[in-house]
Amino acid sequence: MSIQWKGIMPAVTTKFTDNDELDLKNFEINIKAQLDAGVHGIVLGGTLGEASTLSDQEKRKLTTATVDIVKGKVPVLINIGEQTTTNAILAAQKAEEDGAKGLMVLPPMRYKSGDRETVEYFKAIANNTSLPIMIYNNPVDYKIEVTLDMFEELLKCDNIEAVKESTRNITNVTRIKNRFGDRLKIMTGVDTIALESLIMGADGWVAGLVCAFPAETVAIYELQKAGKIKEAIEIFRWFMPLLELDIIPTLVQNIKLAEVYTNLGTENVRAPRLPLEGDERQHVIKTIEDALKNRPTLPDYKNL
Repeated sequence: MSIQWKGIMPAVTTKFTDNDELDLKNFEINIKAQLDAGVHGIVLGGTLGEASTLSDQEKRKLTTATVDIVKGKVPVLINIGEQTTTNAILAAQKAEEDGAKGLMVLPPMRYKSGDRETVEYFKAIANNTSLPIMIYNNPVDYKIEVTLDMFEELLKCDNIEAVKESTRNITNVTRIKNRFGDRLKIMTGVDTIALESLIMGADGWVAGLVCAFPAETVAIYELQKAGKIKEAIEIFRWFMPLLELDIIPTLVQNIKLAEVYTNLGTENVRAPRLPLEGDERQHVIKTIEDALKNRPTLPDYKNL
């Protein structure tokens, strides 16, 4: 296994300038903050990364820039969310050329593929890259569920190694462990149930609010790993109002606004997304400001 599927892997936001170009300066500030906090990997070009608005050239630029910033300290993964099998294979091969160490792969976009089609799609990608793969299982948002029986077939591909478990059903963690043991690593993908998922045996957390609050996110993981559940729960309870900003359609705008308040990014999003306004904006600001007023003092979580 070439990636240690564990710990905190931020699904990072993509930074844009006022002219709607990649803002690699602010992007680097955020990535370095994630590394300083002790994250275990970086995931590019997911929903939070506004993948659907990025050109192929921009995705490649983000990948090579991140690889350069990270310098091998943690693995860099890029998301693949394509409409055709051919384009998904090409994206995987370009990611490998650009220095990515792994892939997070969504089911086919737009077309609601059946079980057999979904399995063949994932297998085709896996058979045309040497990179390790994490299947993104999010039927709530993408309307396609990868069932345990489907994983039984998919795990015949040695490089399909992990699942980003986003079904919102914590019992799936136990079902996966009972069925596959450590053969299929579990990265929980829903911020609001992350701690519960970790306690039940998930190996790590592909996180969202970590973009603005990296230390707190890593601390929760490290505390629960060390058996300090009470301490992890205290931070998680403080975190919950912020985490709930990650499970609504405006999650990108919400988290980018939080990044502004923690000096880790800008509010710029790419159309058709627009910055928040009105009562919605005021609600998010109040949530962030309330959290900052009561921000917990963290233990020395790196040396537990």
